[in-house]
Amino acid sequence: MGPGGGEATVEKIAISAVMAGCLPDHMPVVLAAINAILQPEFDLTEMQATTHCTAPLIIVNGPARFACGGIASGFGALGPGFRANASIGRAVRLAMRNIGGAKPGVSDMALLGHPGKFTYCLAEDQESSPFEPLHVALGYDTEQSAVTVLGAEAPHSVMYSGDADSPDDHLRLLAALAIGLGNLATNNAILTGGAATVILNPEHAAILEAGGMSRSDICQALFERCGHTAEAIREVNPGFARESKSQSFRRCFHDPSQIIVLVAGGSGLYSMVMPSWCAGAHRNAAVTQEILLNDFCEIPV
Repeated sequence: MGPGGGEATVEKIAISAVMAGCLPDHMPVVLAAINAILQPEFDLTEMQATTHCTAPLIIVNGPARFACGGIASGFGALGPGFRANASIGRAVRLAMRNIGGAKPGVSDMALLGHPGKFTYCLAEDQESSPFEPLHVALGYDTEQSAVTVLGAEAPHSVMYSGDADSPDDHLRLLAALAIGLGNLATNNAILTGGAATVILNPEHAAILEAGGMSRSDICQALFERCGHTAEAIREVNPGFARESKSQSFRRCFHDPSQIIVLVAGGSGLYSMVMPSWCAGAHRNAAVTQEILLNDFCEIPV
């Protein structure tokens, strides 16, 4: 586990989990999340050492949402009050620090960091979603459990008030989401090509579904809307402007599949987007790992 190269044994991971307040039932998710961030495409060493404010966002799908301590997906899911969310995310962070050796200002060079470096974990609210679950969209069966992990900034709020009488309601919501996801102050707009996250609240998800959109349609539409002209980039951030004529319009993402869309939180005005880092050999890729529910550790007496 980079950058320090410590060996992430089950024993050491379990020690971090106990320190984080995990129950034995939380261990399958912790182990799967650790497995995910250790995959080469996650670029953990580079992500741990960057000056950017990025942390692993842990998204849980399938029966593990309930079998592993009740991982929250509704109101306040990324906030306080949910032991499973807090402990699982904290266990992953402690492993990254104690095994991976990421220490602020020494090997973890994030200039300011963000609170997700304490814990950053939630489940998808599959029951409130009009779309297929995220893990099913990624190729898993409904009865399987999976964790998707990607490096993410802190949540950026996207405010939108729906208008059921407008035939363009879903298009206006998409425009608002695209502004938050790919604005010119983000790495996605300037460096381009990394994964990013959209968390729709159930009301906003219903607006998009009523507009005839599937999850893949939403990703495609956001892909098309997230981009900037070279002139706009040069005006805001000239140090990263490119002169090539082929770069006269720069998309924030290389492919719609880089946009991870899920449903969570309470219904209302606000959804969340999480831009990302977009660097490393694999451009801050999202990684999904199956959760094996029989993997758990009993605390010895």
